[in-house]
Amino acid sequence: MFEIILFSAVAGIIGMGLGGLITASLLKRPSENVVCWLLSFAAGVMVSIVCFGLVPETLDLASPAVCILGLIAGILVIMVLNRIVDRVTETKDEKLQVHHTHEELYHESQMINNPARMLRSGVLMLLAIALHNVPEGIAIGAGGSYDFRLGVLLTILIAVHNIPEGMAIAAPLLVGGVGRFKVVALTALAGATTLVGGIIGIAIGNISDFAIALSLSAAGGAMLYIVFGEIIPQSVIMTRNRTAPIVTLFGIIVGMIATQI
Repeated sequence: MFEIILFSAVAGIIGMGLGGLITASLLKRPSENVVCWLLSFAAGVMVSIVCFGLVPETLDLASPAVCILGLIAGILVIMVLNRIVDRVTETKDEKLQVHHTHEELYHESQMINNPARMLRSGVLMLLAIALHNVPEGIAIGAGGSYDFRLGVLLTILIAVHNIPEGMAIAAPLLVGGVGRFKVVALTALAGATTLVGGIIGIAIGNISDFAIALSLSAAGGAMLYIVFGEIIPQSVIMTRNRTAPIVTLFGIIVGMIATQI
């Protein structure tokens, strides 16, 4: 179980910390296409893991009703957490119901020349995304306790997903006057909640087959929402062409192969 706990730490702390380090070092993001292709590929692999990994394993442990219940629960949890992120990062004059641009995706409409306001926004984003990372850790803990290989795949994908989130947190903190070293440390700290989620996932997985099935399907629902509610729509907006969906399809094929090895 120590390896699973370590995996959750890697996905959260290193993924978020690396994103903070990139922003702190370059003070700008890589090209939108690179970020888009990376996330789109990860999204495709996530879909395969859910469809060919999490769901079949859930059905081996429990009934289809339990699988459906878990999927719905996972979707609802991420919807609520995403709503919290939007609420705590919007200003009085902004309602980020839909992300129409890359800048809105990262809440950059708040990147104005007001260090105090940027610091507040950065701290709020830090807390909101830290909360958002807990279900991701649960997915790693529950999945890894049931299938070690599945835990490894989830770790890699969640770590990749966390990099741009770490970058998004770091930008307003830097504008707000926080030192580069502290920015990297704070973004890594925000990822530490994934470790907490990993421990919870392991504990749930050790209760019963029903608990494992419910947690695996909930993790699947959360991943599906992230893919279809966030990554794919925003990838299309960022590239303004069909490249992102094609890369996602390639990721699905790679993920299908990975789940069968």
